[in-house]
Amino acid sequence: TALGGPAAGVHVRLEIHEPGFGWHFLNEDVTGDDGRIMALLATDHPLEATDYRLVFKTGAYFAAQNIEPFNPEVAVAFTVDDPTRHYHVPLILSRFGYSTYAGV
Repeated sequence: TALGGPAAGVHVRLEIHEPGFGWHFLNEDVTGDDGRIMALLATDHPLEATDYRLVFKTGAYFAAQNIEPFNPEVAVAFTVDDPTRHYHVPLILSRFGYSTYAGV
């Protein structure tokens, strides 16, 4: 948002919550020129009705642009209630804040 375009080159980690054990790594990737990752969930791991978390490495993204970051990473936890549905979780980012929503 602050730079007027998509955030390319942001490292994103996908985690799944396992009750009684905590968060566990599933996959990771880097956003493309359009600020998106098209398929972060590995094809051999079906989407489950449970809690997931996306961890965006925003500090490295801002540092690469010579901007001192306030939030070195942003973790967005969300619940998948219908595994047959498409889930799109955008992060609207600026140096001192961020927002997210359930996209389609």
